[in-house]
Amino acid sequence: MAKKVLNKDLLEKMHRYWMAANYLSVGQIYLLNNPMLREPLKREHVKPRLLGHWGTTPGLNFIYVHANRLIKERELNMIYIAGPGHGGPGLVANTWLEGSYEEFYPSIDRTEAGMQRLFKQFSFPRGIPSHVAPETPGSMHEGGELGYALSHAFGAAFDNPDQVVLAVVGDGEAETGPLATSWHSNKYLHPVNDGFVIPILHLNGYKIANPTLLARLSKDEVTKLFEGYGYKPHFVELKKETFNDKPESFNDIHLEMGTTLDAVMDELTAIRTKAKAELAAGKPIVRPAWPMIVLRTPKGWTGPKEIKGLKVEDYWRSHQVPFSDMDKENVKNLEQWMKSYEPEKLFDKNGVFRTELAEIAPTGIRRMGSNPVVHGQASKDLRMPDFRKYEVKFAKPGTENAEATREMGKFLRDVMKDNEAEQNFRIFGPDETASNRWANVFEVSGKTWFADYFKEDKANDHLAQDGRVMEILSEHTCQGWLEAYNLTGRHGFFSCYEAFIHVIDSMFNQHAKWLKTTKHINWRKPLPSLNYLLTSHVWRQDHNGFSHQDPGFIDHVVNKKAEVIRVYLPPDANTLLSVTDHCLRSRHYVNVVVAGKQPALQYLTMDQAIKHCTTGVGIWDWASNDQDGEPDVVMACAGEIPTMEALAATDLLRQHFPDLKIRFVNVVDLMTLQPEEEHPHGLSDREFDSIFTNDKPIMFAFHGYPWLIHRMTYRRNGHNNIHARGYIEEGSTSTPFDMVVVNQLDRYNLAIDVIDRVPKLAKLGAHVRQKFVDKLVEHEQYIAEIGDDMPEVKNWKWPY
Repeated sequence: MAKKVLNKDLLEKMHRYWMAANYLSVGQIYLLNNPMLREPLKREHVKPRLLGHWGTTPGLNFIYVHANRLIKERELNMIYIAGPGHGGPGLVANTWLEGSYEEFYPSIDRTEAGMQRLFKQFSFPRGIPSHVAPETPGSMHEGGELGYALSHAFGAAFDNPDQVVLAVVGDGEAETGPLATSWHSNKYLHPVNDGFVIPILHLNGYKIANPTLLARLSKDEVTKLFEGYGYKPHFVELKKETFNDKPESFNDIHLEMGTTLDAVMDELTAIRTKAKAELAAGKPIVRPAWPMIVLRTPKGWTGPKEIKGLKVEDYWRSHQVPFSDMDKENVKNLEQWMKSYEPEKLFDKNGVFRTELAEIAPTGIRRMGSNPVVHGQASKDLRMPDFRKYEVKFAKPGTENAEATREMGKFLRDVMKDNEAEQNFRIFGPDETASNRWANVFEVSGKTWFADYFKEDKANDHLAQDGRVMEILSEHTCQGWLEAYNLTGRHGFFSCYEAFIHVIDSMFNQHAKWLKTTKHINWRKPLPSLNYLLTSHVWRQDHNGFSHQDPGFIDHVVNKKAEVIRVYLPPDANTLLSVTDHCLRSRHYVNVVVAGKQPALQYLTMDQAIKHCTTGVGIWDWASNDQDGEPDVVMACAGEIPTMEALAATDLLRQHFPDLKIRFVNVVDLMTLQPEEEHPHGLSDREFDSIFTNDKPIMFAFHGYPWLIHRMTYRRNGHNNIHARGYIEEGSTSTPFDMVVVNQLDRYNLAIDVIDRVPKLAKLGAHVRQKFVDKLVEHEQYIAEIGDDMPEVKNWKWPY
């Protein structure tokens, strides 16, 4: 490979630019004042608490300056994803040098005073976080939790053919499960319709206190690993003897990096050109070996080699703050370290970045810190079909069956069809699109696939190189793709078995935190919401058993800030359609929708469903008989199966106690249960009391863990009257009705609860109560012998 790609003058300027970024990075970690070291450094110039991560930062800075050169020469639009996002000082430094930072934060201008404010704010109370946080211009990936850099990179590239996504993967991050799987994202990248992804595996050798695995493998072994993943690895490796020598000793690594980046871009361009020719000839695209870079540089590069006799550079001690005991000796060490970058050659007498160096950076929106795509500024709303035309019609509530998610799938099919021109809607899931009854989408799009094809695939499997349905059996990768697709302004839906969405609990955490923070950053625009459909839920996992039974994701979700989370439990198809339309139109939320996919009773017309979903909670007049006065009991429910069991219990009670006044309440928007002070959808106390009363027994049949209902309503008047039933960690391979019986959510247990809690039934209800107890015994004997539910249960319909 030819070494002559950068002329000597450009090489020298790029090196000084890199030194400036390193200087600013160290200053952010350590300095409170004296940013240009115009006077001898003293302890009072150093922050009282030293926080941050140095080890990965010089490598990130090195990559950034080389990316700038590539952007400027080739007029690229580039997104920089820092997998080791704890290198926050580097991205802040580079966006400050290129001028993006002061456009978003005018007080942090490129002057000596601005530099002092830049230094002070870092990891400082009421300042900015230490990672590549939402406050960092150009960031769409904080990287505080490792494992998602590549899935985010590919998600950002999908349907963005004009973007180049540079994804730096730290060698510590490369040891995580999510990252290991996400290398396979290259089998889903379309060379023409999607953007380019340049993975840079940065091997700096160490984690917090251990060596990294990939850094201790031979070059041959690393090559074979990534060739097996379908990549063509290019190696850029620094010779040990040049780790911290004179500037000219860095010539080789600069030349190698520049040459390699040019070679990678040439290869990517050639891949696209070849793919276009294959398409023009009516042939399938031959999956290419996608180029990637393996960059091997030392951890803590350009920092002190040793401190007080202990190795720092090229060792784990440089991971965070290389030295924090700021005695006189270490204050001197810090001064020497910072002066080694020769700040007087980087900044003028006023602390302004020298013009000849600043000119290296791109300008305008070509700057990575000003890319409008990652700030939500290029996002468009979806074209939405009228969901009302998908209405499930029936003669009478609670008498006819439909598969709610199948109806949803028909609607999503047309959402995809109507947005074909914009190419801004995709569906994601771990091998469950058909299982979750969304198969209608295959009428307008296949499943993205660039691995091999077999002849039997053609008739059965809907595989397509230009597909818009993304399936890989990795919830982590699906989540990462969709997050990035949303973060770059596009829309999607993620369907998953309810129990296994827990796999991405932590990823949800990070995304919800991102949304919460960006909501209050005025230069970031509202993003499309992240939408989940959780189905194959706990109450219909009687066939798979206990391992598949867990409704606890909603408990996890409601821990997050009310301003960004929403939880919906539509009881039938029409409410699900209304909720789906709302979620796809919404912005800057995480919407969790829990719905059934099996045939189930239908309750509300579309007009009723719209009204019900708009208010989020309401009295079902047709299921109540308290219209002429106060109720004796409130039968409340949330979720598909709890709704059916609550209705069946209401039926039993009305049969045996005709004078009992029952108010039937259904909750579709779970957050309405919270007070209005805690959630924007929360009912006022007056509204809550009007619906639920404040002095009557409330039986609440709930889809999830019952204590969540108590948690959300503990401040409500009459909270002591609420008796919640839900999933209590009982289950196995059994029958559908047995699932509710063993968790005491069935119609008989609910009816018994009413008898036990309505005062006037204390004496009147004994015989009926015994009858219901006997029915539970009969159920147990029946399923043990027959293996199915009793016909009166299995075939129940609303009789009124």
